[in-house]
Amino acid sequence: MSLGKIGERIAQKLQAAFSPSQLEVVDESHKHAGHAGARPGGETHFQVRIVAGAFQGKSLLDRHRLVNETLAEELAGPVHALSITALSISEADRQEQPRR
Repeated sequence: MSLGKIGERIAQKLQAAFSPSQLEVVDESHKHAGHAGARPGGETHFQVRIVAGAFQGKSLLDRHRLVNETLAEELAGPVHALSITALSISEADRQEQPRR
């Protein structure tokens, strides 16, 4: 599924703020149709997975704060819910290594 204007803006802002090595923005609004905060046309509920050096040594709470601060305008308006997975590069590398 391709992103709309809001999803693209989220991706652009995160790219500019963190220069991530990996970034995935998924519009999950279709899963929330009829629920609080849902609007016709979607773009209200997003999932973000971001891997960036900026998260190295930062707590999970600090990482979420950084992402939320970057997307403050969207979270104050059109975005009702944002699910965040924010990893440092070393954490992402460990997750991708095959287990023995």
